[in-house]
Amino acid sequence: MKPIWIVDDDQSIRFVLEKALLREDLPTRSFTSPREVLNALDALGADNGPQVLVSDIRMPGGSGLDLLGKVKEKYPALPVIIMTAYSDLDSAVSALQGGAFEYLPKPFDLPKAVELIRRAVEESQREEVSEQQLAQTPEMLGQAPAMQDVFRAIGRLSQSNVTVMITGESGSGKELVARALHKHSQRAGGPFVAINTAAIPKDLLESELFGHERGAFTGAQTLRRGRFEQADGGTLFLDEIGDMPFDLQTRLLRVLSDGHFYRVGGHNAVKTNVRVIAATHQNLEQRVKDGAFREDLFHRLNVIRLRLPALRERKEDIPVLVRHFLLQSALQLGVEPKRISEAALAWLGNFAFPGNVRQLENICHWLTVMTPAQLIEAKDLPPEIGVTRAAVDESQVKEPPAPEFQALAVTGVAVPSAAGASVPLTQAAVDGWESGLEADAMALLKGGRTDVWEVLTRRFEARLIQAALATTRGRRIDAAQKLGIGRNTITRKIQELGLE
Repeated sequence: MKPIWIVDDDQSIRFVLEKALLREDLPTRSFTSPREVLNALDALGADNGPQVLVSDIRMPGGSGLDLLGKVKEKYPALPVIIMTAYSDLDSAVSALQGGAFEYLPKPFDLPKAVELIRRAVEESQREEVSEQQLAQTPEMLGQAPAMQDVFRAIGRLSQSNVTVMITGESGSGKELVARALHKHSQRAGGPFVAINTAAIPKDLLESELFGHERGAFTGAQTLRRGRFEQADGGTLFLDEIGDMPFDLQTRLLRVLSDGHFYRVGGHNAVKTNVRVIAATHQNLEQRVKDGAFREDLFHRLNVIRLRLPALRERKEDIPVLVRHFLLQSALQLGVEPKRISEAALAWLGNFAFPGNVRQLENICHWLTVMTPAQLIEAKDLPPEIGVTRAAVDESQVKEPPAPEFQALAVTGVAVPSAAGASVPLTQAAVDGWESGLEADAMALLKGGRTDVWEVLTRRFEARLIQAALATTRGRRIDAAQKLGIGRNTITRKIQELGLE
């Protein structure tokens, strides 16, 4: 494991942390200024740099916040913990907004500091594994048995020119399969041309497919090569073939039969050498029965049929797809990739995804843009995911609360039980808690107070945070996650309520 780098101008702080971390078998390296750290990073690079960086915020040789910004610019995945003796809100907010893993006020409890550093190490190691996996990611992802069958079929068809029909719901990745078939075929050096026959008006589709001669119709000022000519020597992907107009199906059948066609307005046959891959989300057999699709064309296209499973049939692939799409979105936007919590992944795993993989990709792009923190929590998911929350199995395993508190499932408020005993809450107990709140409010109101809202809200928030911290043994990030608030919020509330 790479060492923990400690940056502090106070020799005693460096000494205490070094000894504590070495007792935990965590190697360390110490620095006295941000400049020393930056020079060492430039000399060693990310591969030989720190596993975690722990930095003071105010040092004679520079600011820890400036160091945080420079480190995150070059090494966005490196966890940085900011220490400071100045426990002010501005420093905490600046550190967390700058991408710090956590904010550690001085004087700190040494075991808690070590625990925080160990969690940062674990997070860093998880990120390294994820990056290695993503670096080795092929053009298609999937461990589900149904997807493995698709991969095997692609391998078998790689040396063949046979026509393939890909079926599957919209957004399931049919074009990705077509591109993979082309990439691994003997035609890989030729062009891959795709056209969605449902997206082009009927009057223009013929010209798009077969091209037109100059003067063939109004506006045809020059000769235009169609998609069949453009794909000569390669692969033509006809998406949503089930929506092709009936009269054009006859012309397509002719091309598939002998490789010849005529441009619109042309009199000379054009020869093309194209492998056709078609795709549809419709039931073509039913379309044939309804008279909307030619039976002879159906049999010509349906030489090999490849069915893509819907995402709800391969839910075990959701985690790896999410991490892949989050990385891709971050690369497109030029930002640091977001991480996602297990709770958020669990919600995604219970969603039906009517839009399949395309919808999941769009959600990941939305999360990259809209999530304020680096860690995506369940509360950050877009509204459509929340629609299915009521349908989630209530027997899903959850971490039980600490014995000092009994969770109130109806309202989500934690209520202390007597002497730490686990007492089941009845409706009477719920009513008693609410009645007590009402009685306190009435007493304050009758007493002439004008800050009743603030007084009771502070007491309520303080009790909630204390309960959450009790269940997580003081771990603020975990407590914030349980309460459904951000880590910036819980840090600010702890300071405001005097709970340090």
